[in-house]
Amino acid sequence: MSTSTISPAEFAQVCREDRGVELIDVRTPAEFREVHLRMAKNIPLGELDTAAVMKQRASGGGKPLYVICRSGGRARQACDLLRKAGCEDAILVEGGTEACFEAGMPVDRGPKAISLERQVRIAAGAIVLIGAALAGFVHPAFIGLCAFVGAGLMFAGITDTCGMGIVLSRMPWNRSGQCGPSSCSLRTAGNDNSGVQQ
Repeated sequence: MSTSTISPAEFAQVCREDRGVELIDVRTPAEFREVHLRMAKNIPLGELDTAAVMKQRASGGGKPLYVICRSGGRARQACDLLRKAGCEDAILVEGGTEACFEAGMPVDRGPKAISLERQVRIAAGAIVLIGAALAGFVHPAFIGLCAFVGAGLMFAGITDTCGMGIVLSRMPWNRSGQCGPSSCSLRTAGNDNSGVQQ
């Protein structure tokens, strides 16, 4: 079953018409702190407890659950996990937070953070560089390190699942700076008066 999606413009319209929209942002807390839609609640993909989400939504009146990330990959994975848990109304917000901002939705911004995608590129590049240097100056067998990273990147591209990204998302710098005690709990936008202004 394909993931249900909604465009940023359509989502902005939904939020103007309904202040009780449920939106979860599955990026790391550091990315969320840098910029997020005002009604979004942060539940990092690696910490997504689908059973807890389903339990909290049991009395929610059957409204859709919107899911967003930076560009769509993690949100799509979250939607797949939610659907497998029985949440058939999980909807991916296309384009991510910046696309929604460009569509006129209000965001809160904080200190700059390095996105998880950039961290993966930096880490992969560093490992390849170190592997090549070790292969040239220490022992040729270290070229296997470069091959391992290349295979991992191919696997990530084919499956849209990045093991290095999962590991990096659990690093202390990506877990710090959570936006208050409710950042990993699911609440509706209507509970906090932070809905989209018309």
